Amino acid sequence: MSKVVEMKKVEKGVIGLKKSAICKERILNKALPVIGEGNLNAKILFIGEAPGKKESETGKPFCGASGKVLDELLGYIKLDREKVYVTNIVKDRPPKNRDPKPEEIEMYSLFLDKQIEIIKPKIIVTLGRFSMEYIMNRYGLSQERDVISKIHGKVFNTKICKQKVIVAPLYHPAVAIYNRNKIGELKKDFRKLSKYI
Repeated sequence: MSKVVEMKKVEKGVIGLKKSAICKERILNKALPVIGEGNLNAKILFIGEAPGKKESETGKPFCGASGKVLDELLGYIKLDREKVYVTNIVKDRPPKNRDPKPEEIEMYSLFLDKQIEIIKPKIIVTLGRFSMEYIMNRYGLSQERDVISKIHGKVFNTKICKQKVIVAPLYHPAVAIYNRNKIGELKKDFRKLSKYI
């Protein structure tokens, strides 16, 4: 089965998720699920937390203010966005951009796991603490996990589907929207990341 067909099945699964309150909210507001976007053969997979307002209007991940910061950071290390895959753990927007709830992460993580299986990335970059916690717990790195302020910019080695994968926890690009001084720290982390690309 082709990767495109497999990813369509993921999308169909998200659309059919009737027991999720945020899925019902999406249908009520005539918004869109945000499955992910990019190269299905990408070496690097970026995982955020959940879509924002702009994302749920377009169905595209990281297309709002956070997306502009992400694009700036990718440009800084001369990495085309078309060469990577970008997604979130939670595929529907939580109301008022609140943090995703543990049960929402658990429900939508099945789709993220499938995306990882389809793409088979060499590097997983988590953007923010929710995706960091999920990926590190899910893929055998819970012993190394700490608060994001202590481990952002570090890399961890694990295996997913019998393949070596680097996990790199980074701050969410939104931190640079609220505190522009953080852009220097994000650039430093992306520079470290570029050594593994």
